[in-house]
Amino acid sequence: MTAAASHAPHIPVLLEEVIAALRPAPGTVIVDATFGAGGYTRRLLDAGATVHAFDRDPDAIAAAQGNPQGWPELGGDTPRLVLHPRRFSEMVDTLAELGIARVDGIAMDIGVSSMQLDQPTRGFAFSSNGPLDMRMSQEGESAADFLNSAEESAIADVLYTYGEERQSRRVARAIMAARPLQTTEDLARVVRKALGYHAGAPKDPATRSFQAIRIHVNGELDELEGGLAAAETLLAPEGRLAVVSFHSLEDRVVKQFLREASGGNASTSRHLPQVAPADAPTFAQVSKAIRPGDGEVAVNPRSRSATLRSAVRTQAPARSRKSA
Repeated sequence: MTAAASHAPHIPVLLEEVIAALRPAPGTVIVDATFGAGGYTRRLLDAGATVHAFDRDPDAIAAAQGNPQGWPELGGDTPRLVLHPRRFSEMVDTLAELGIARVDGIAMDIGVSSMQLDQPTRGFAFSSNGPLDMRMSQEGESAADFLNSAEESAIADVLYTYGEERQSRRVARAIMAARPLQTTEDLARVVRKALGYHAGAPKDPATRSFQAIRIHVNGELDELEGGLAAAETLLAPEGRLAVVSFHSLEDRVVKQFLREASGGNASTSRHLPQVAPADAPTFAQVSKAIRPGDGEVAVNPRSRSATLRSAVRTQAPARSRKSA
């Protein structure tokens, strides 16, 4: 997170494009699966939609609940904003408890929020020193817990798989030698020394390790897969899905999900046997990757790595899924 981005923590990424993909209107019911500071939610409410907003971070939920003047839609006999302090992968069961089986749209903004990055006490960023935490839900194993107890091979695997760190074994050995690590500064120093970082280099090598450890601690890719499966179950026919991701690992999951769900994996070559998909396509009108323009990046540097993919739900039943 750059200094410029930290001064604008509440700017939702690709906002106009997400709203255009979802087409909110009076009477529609839409899930904001990653509420954060409520940027998408505000525009959805302004369009007349009822919004069910999810966030596993208790700080995000508490901030909205503590600001009733800013969120008047929370009140009344029929509130148009309902907050759920739960993971978005749990949206099907959560809404079923309220008697809601189908919704008209789902927005997902994947990854860590600007508010989390900008709070040193949350331990997500190395731009300022803080406890080595990184937990979105503020419970469970922290980054420090993992790094100070895991085997070297496990740490190396996390760095390689989730950070695409080519020198993961070298970094893991350095972490083992420096234990215990307690702060973000501790971790950044170890990674930089292991990789021979010099001030003024174009990119801080600690970025990859921080990303990898954060993804591991929060189970982010598993959560994304669960959220996409939940969206397939919850969206009504003609319901609309919009997913914003921020790095190639996330985008790969979204792209593969939509390819499979739209029947894109079936053979189309005249030289190969035609293979019918096991299930009817559950999504159609899959968009190409949409990325922010130069103007948005100039205003909000965080958006520079964002990718939006959207699709429309068909009438086909949700696909059967193999148990793990």
